[in-house]
Amino acid sequence: MSLAQLHALPTIYPSSDVPQRGGLMSYEPLIDEMLRQAGVYADRLLKGVKPADLPVQLPTRFRLTIINLKTAKALGLSVPLPLSGLADEVIE
Repeated sequence: MSLAQLHALPTIYPSSDVPQRGGLMSYEPLIDEMLRQAGVYADRLLKGVKPADLPVQLPTRFRLTIINLKTAKALGLSVPLPLSGLADEVIE
């Protein structure tokens, strides 16, 4: 049992495996976009750009992957229908 579950804290996780085991929900960056950006960086490095000259990149697109309604109910939370409609998967 995680500390969040032990203390009944609603928590959003960055990977979908935790909600499948009882976490509330996951909100993840789009991996395909991150890999594409890594390819762009590799290309620039191979062309001679110094690593220090490359800006730090952070994910800009995310997706709501899983909402665990059983956990929400156990925490006394109601999940609005529009929010659950955005999730790729809903655990009931």
